Amino acid sequence: MTLRMKLLVVPCAALSFAGGVALATSPVTKPAPPVSEPLPKHVVPASKDGNLVLGLCDGETSLEVEGVKEGQKLTREQALRASSKLMADWRQKNPDALWDEVPGPALAQATPPNAKKSPAPAPQPNPGAKPASSDVRQGGVGAESGAKAVPQQQKAHLQTGHTYGAYSERDEQIWADSTQAFVKEGHRVFHDAEAVGGTVGVSCDMCHPDGANTHPETYPKYQVQLGRVALLRDMINWCIENPARGKPLADGDPRMRAMEAYIYAQRKGTKLEYGKH
Repeated sequence: MTLRMKLLVVPCAALSFAGGVALATSPVTKPAPPVSEPLPKHVVPASKDGNLVLGLCDGETSLEVEGVKEGQKLTREQALRASSKLMADWRQKNPDALWDEVPGPALAQATPPNAKKSPAPAPQPNPGAKPASSDVRQGGVGAESGAKAVPQQQKAHLQTGHTYGAYSERDEQIWADSTQAFVKEGHRVFHDAEAVGGTVGVSCDMCHPDGANTHPETYPKYQVQLGRVALLRDMINWCIENPARGKPLADGDPRMRAMEAYIYAQRKGTKLEYGKH
């Protein structure tokens, strides 16, 4: 009886030991975080005279600027002339390419059509009333919010947890003004070679006046220059790194976010059609 018990115990011990070895030799490792691949570079031909050579964002078209040496920065007038020549060369090589012309008045400089003329006056404080929160983001809107009382239907939305159930005309005006200011900042960066971080005097608007032919509504889509599917911000960085000769912007950079807002604003009302070329 004793011998039989030992025979039963030994296999169990062996299994336990084998399992211990397996755990010791196969530690659990966490997967490495994804690493974003750097964007490819636009290699422009070298000038035999050491002149500055600019490249277009197609990754192929280039132009040597006579009288300006590599490392020097163009004036805005010089950069505009060079960019216009680059674009003319590209359009000559691609006569059948679809190109959306410059849109109408820049949205960034115009008042939104649905904006109110002026914000309503803030309610006068009532010493005997309980303080009411007006922070819509936390859902804590009181009986009075901004310019007018919250309707009963909107109050019901608040009671059911609807974050945006109650807001006033004043709230809408604040949101519209904030959005418009954000778009205007994008307009400024888009038109300023220094602000975008360029080193040769080229700004985004020189090839894309008022955001023309950026087609934000078609992203994400495969971009030949990048060799992969790209977002709008990937193409913005491609242009910053190559035609503008600057450093790429981080996703959270205020300049990147503002430029994206400006470019999308310029195509307001256009149907979304991701993947379209």
